[in-house]
Amino acid sequence: MKKVERINVIMRYINNRSRFTISEIMREFNISRSTAIRDIREIEAMGMPLVAEVGRDGGYFVMNNSVLPSVRFTDNEIKALFIAFMATRNQQLPYLKSRQSLAEKLLGLLSENQQDDLILLNQILLFEGTNPHNPDLLDLSDLPHPMLEKLIQHLLLDRYLLITVEEETVVKSYPIYLLHLYREKSLWQIEGFNLEDEKRHIFPVDHLIDVKLFPMKKRVSKKKILEQLRKQEEAINLVLELGPKAIAQFKKYHPLKVSISYTNPYQTTAILKTFVNVNNPEELTEMTNWLLFLGKDIKVREMPEEVLEGMRERLRLYC
Repeated sequence: MKKVERINVIMRYINNRSRFTISEIMREFNISRSTAIRDIREIEAMGMPLVAEVGRDGGYFVMNNSVLPSVRFTDNEIKALFIAFMATRNQQLPYLKSRQSLAEKLLGLLSENQQDDLILLNQILLFEGTNPHNPDLLDLSDLPHPMLEKLIQHLLLDRYLLITVEEETVVKSYPIYLLHLYREKSLWQIEGFNLEDEKRHIFPVDHLIDVKLFPMKKRVSKKKILEQLRKQEEAINLVLELGPKAIAQFKKYHPLKVSISYTNPYQTTAILKTFVNVNNPEELTEMTNWLLFLGKDIKVREMPEEVLEGMRERLRLYC
């Protein structure tokens, strides 16, 4: 555990007790006596009111009605938080109303000079998806799908779900074990293991009309699900060597299922291995466009002929 993280945890530990000793801190956090004393002194310096008790069994008391010291942000931390809010607005993210109240509280903590800096940033910076005619940070203009927050609340309780989706005017229910909830190409998707056909499926959240917890007695164990998924892993048919320029492009954007392995300590070369379903026209087109996006700094070890032909055809259109 890093020092900053440890001190934060110790502060919460102390705040929930009326009295504690150095020995208790040593045992609880597996640290030496000198480290425990040094951490306590730093916590005192941060403003937590502690009273030392003298004697053989002495320890520390936390003053009555005391609370954790207020969080203080540096100027750069404030700018980082604010810019993160700016970059993610109009992204149909869940808990949008909570994001609004969080932004209001953050702004309320700031000095006038800090607020002036943020107002200036809000006027100058524009991100993809931002409406330049209405760039207000607190504007609730792009609400997410109404089922998204309900889905998240359920999956925090349990990942075995019964989801109901509408597909071309037909309503169907699927018992799933949720693997991932992700956002790609501005759309939220559910990646789940279908407990009926025992296969991986993708369900658009936009098609979701209801979600419930799946009954305990009908479930398959997580271990069995993972074993089944491993058996169904597609054979790798695309292998590339990436140079530094291609790695930089990869970091800007890559499909969810694609990952790379660095081949040197400086992370300037890497290997990409994945499966391309050449029988799926949409996936084939997407992969072709993305490989062209990576640029010329790649070497092909293995590639399906269909992908190669798609890249040639696209290049002919450009030339």
